[in-house]
Amino acid sequence: MARKIMMATMSLGIGGAETHIVELASELRRRGDDVVIASNGGVYVSDIEKLGIRHYQVPMNRRNVLTMLRSYFLLRKIIKKEEPDMVHAHARISAFICGLLHKTMHFPFVTTAHWVFDISGSLRYLTNWGQKTIAVSEDIKDYLVKNYKINERDIFVTINGIDTEKFSSGASGDKIIREFGLDSTHPIISYVSRLDTDRALVASQLIDLALALDKKLPGVQLLIAGGGDVYDALKTKADAVNAAARRQVVAMTGPRTDINEIIAAGDIFIGVSRAALEAMASEKPVILAGNEGYIGLFSSENLPAAQESNFCCRGFTASSEALLLSDILRCFEMTPEGRAALGAEERRLILSDYSVSRMTNDCQKAYDAVRPRKYSVVMSGYYGFGNAGDEAILQSIHQNIEGSGGDIAITVLSSDPEDTKIRYGYDAVNRFAFIEVLNTLRRCDALVSGGGSLLQDHTSTRSLMYYLMIIQVAEMFHKKVMVYANGIGPVRKKINRMLVRRIVGKADVITLRDAASAQELLSMGVRRADIRVTADPVFTLIGATREEARGLLSKSGIPLDKPYVCVSVRNWSTMGTFKEKVAALCDDIAENFGRTVIFIAMQTPNDIGISYDVVRLMKSKACVLDTRYTAEQIMGIIGGADFVLAMRLHTLIFSARMCVPLIGMIYDPKVEAYIKALDMPSAGDVKNFDIEEVKAAVRAVTGDREKYVSILKNKSIEFEVLAREDAKLLVELLQSEKKRRT
Repeated sequence: MARKIMMATMSLGIGGAETHIVELASELRRRGDDVVIASNGGVYVSDIEKLGIRHYQVPMNRRNVLTMLRSYFLLRKIIKKEEPDMVHAHARISAFICGLLHKTMHFPFVTTAHWVFDISGSLRYLTNWGQKTIAVSEDIKDYLVKNYKINERDIFVTINGIDTEKFSSGASGDKIIREFGLDSTHPIISYVSRLDTDRALVASQLIDLALALDKKLPGVQLLIAGGGDVYDALKTKADAVNAAARRQVVAMTGPRTDINEIIAAGDIFIGVSRAALEAMASEKPVILAGNEGYIGLFSSENLPAAQESNFCCRGFTASSEALLLSDILRCFEMTPEGRAALGAEERRLILSDYSVSRMTNDCQKAYDAVRPRKYSVVMSGYYGFGNAGDEAILQSIHQNIEGSGGDIAITVLSSDPEDTKIRYGYDAVNRFAFIEVLNTLRRCDALVSGGGSLLQDHTSTRSLMYYLMIIQVAEMFHKKVMVYANGIGPVRKKINRMLVRRIVGKADVITLRDAASAQELLSMGVRRADIRVTADPVFTLIGATREEARGLLSKSGIPLDKPYVCVSVRNWSTMGTFKEKVAALCDDIAENFGRTVIFIAMQTPNDIGISYDVVRLMKSKACVLDTRYTAEQIMGIIGGADFVLAMRLHTLIFSARMCVPLIGMIYDPKVEAYIKALDMPSAGDVKNFDIEEVKAAVRAVTGDREKYVSILKNKSIEFEVLAREDAKLLVELLQSEKKRRT
């Protein structure tokens, strides 16, 4: 679908970022989008206007309060007039001004980081990176994360896309050679850059080197293209060199748009960034040298170093006349066939990795990430409390909804919305900020309540009342409600059972994670034929790789010289001598089965204390993972275990998902229900923990491990299929009319 995209930048003069913008805008226009550019103007304005791209003159090239204020009002007027579907800012001042306008005009807003900016003093605050940020290299992405604390998930890394038809060996430099009186029978070195103080170091070095270079390469000519605030000074220095040589050694072209012909006129190219990539596409040997460093004559050997800084040489040895002279001579010592082979290798790289098409695709991914969605849902659950099981539910449901193809925006009600945003990149609001929650529910299309064991009064009535209230408010606003893969009960108090029946019974869609929950709802009087039993959403989550998991264990100082067992315990009200019995059991596992025992804290810090309590009661050495890991990381660690012994439901579900045999310790009906559903051995109720019975279960799973692995492989596939049904049902609900239930 065609979109109207407005780009804002400082200018459209000569420069790598400016060329990037022109190439991107041109490709978007070719793909059918309506593109508008606001800038202070420059040599590329006529080029874009020929393509049907409108240009507005806005003085965003100066860091001056009055000029910026004028730009603010001009941009606001343009945005009101054009009504763009997307605003894409490309420079610091334009991004800052667009960021201010975004707060009141609420347009989708993306920025591109082309460079690493000075962040000293107040300059740090003269920056806005938009809803999503596009970085043109990995090191710029790292800079954004480190200095601006931008979530990695909000950054899209792209490349400088090169027009490989325009920049090719077929381009001719004859016109340039004639215009500047060059002699094509002698070596010509092309250089292209903006000639500002912070960009023109190598141009100055080349001019200083010209006479010495002329002695080594008689008749050599330097073709320096670009304009900027030091152009006049460099031109004066070049004129002096030419006078001393009594011929033209240095030709200064000033600002040009025919860069492909400038490059074609030379035998080799010196420069960085986009200009260097354009020369590579043109099959010219390239010496990478700029203000930020020196890499030298490009080859496949230094490709990783070049890519690290997007061919800008950031962090490398400083450029010098000696380095330049050495590489220039080395380049011209190559045979013409050798230079041609190097040029062909460079072009293959550009064609595979640096096309304009790829750059545009990357930008469109960022655009798609911020565009308004057709539907909006709010997720309510036990999110933001640091419980790995519930965080896994959050991730699973979020991923399944996003992957449903339903074009759905999701907002999470979280106890720690900032952590939810940083950790997962999800939109979130504080679940206890009542006005914010009300406004969020008022704006949404549907409420997704779940998953997890939200509707129970076993831990407290207060949490049950919270989740019922959220459902009731959504109903009050006439929003669709889906009870999503919930575990129901136990609900013991009479008044609570009545409230669940009245409120949950009116939900548009009810799916439950197990048959026991369906029976519990039925016992409360919720009699509906359309209630679906699916599975826990975590059966769709993918665990970390074995290599990553072993790396985490190694980093925690856990020995990996023998098989390990994962144990998960939690505090509960009626445990008696449970800790002592678990300690004795773990000693038996360590001594008689030769396993390392690793305790996993599923909810930090809640599970850490009891884990250490058990370890202190043990005779054998055991380990406690007391760091807060992601759900995927815990799944990866569990995936490498010999077997799992756990109280917490989602430790058992992680184990089942990773097809690792498990033994469940029952403290809640939900645990017993899933152990039975998975056809796995039980350690019995924690109140009556029979250590000999559990030892027998351990012998069973270790003695015939493959049998249990085979059972779990089949169960995991079955439950994954069921778990994916929930998101499909949500899409169907959003696409249908809300039904009134009494």
